[in-house]
Amino acid sequence: MRCVNLAFRYRSQQPWVINDFDYVFNPGITLIKGASGCGKSTLLRLLAGFLEPCRGQVLTPSGSTPTNAGFQRGELGFVFQQLNLLPLATVQRNLALAASIAGKSGTEIAESSTRWMCLLGLEPYFRRLPLSLSGGQQQRAAIARALVKEPNVLLLDEPTSGLDDLNTRVITRALKHFVTGGRICVISSHDARLEHLADEILDFNRFLPLEGHLETLV
Repeated sequence: MRCVNLAFRYRSQQPWVINDFDYVFNPGITLIKGASGCGKSTLLRLLAGFLEPCRGQVLTPSGSTPTNAGFQRGELGFVFQQLNLLPLATVQRNLALAASIAGKSGTEIAESSTRWMCLLGLEPYFRRLPLSLSGGQQQRAAIARALVKEPNVLLLDEPTSGLDDLNTRVITRALKHFVTGGRICVISSHDARLEHLADEILDFNRFLPLEGHLETLV
């Protein structure tokens, strides 16, 4: 997945959040790290096609732009920091809806759902509503919903925020199972526990200066 001369800001008079950014995200796991406000989450949304660049472009592995509906439905899995699970649908239904949008058959949905629920330790909560789950269980359910699509590109925004070491290990194990056959996984995170998982680490601090209140602490 390729970024070419990528530039983005939220309003015309504001500073650039990302400016003249060139990078190739290779198969495997890339960890984006950096201080809050350095553009990590913005970049993930550009890669997903949820935001459009002000300049430059993002090219998906199939050569399209990420705003392409076919890419977003079938090739992309995205885990939001806010999780965004459907509150009135069970965990099972959340997974089934995501997989059906990706064009999976009933048999594929059942097999993939069972696989990822088992790897993420969610079998006992299959028929529960998201609001009846703990925060950690909801995080794992959101990751399962992205993985059940069996996407070519998986983007995760702070997937282990607030989790204990054991649950973090459950998630890293699932991501290791996912990254096979040329798949691309990009993780935005402050969590140093994920660094051993990464094939590449992209330090976003070098693209923007630290906010003033942080400079004296470095």
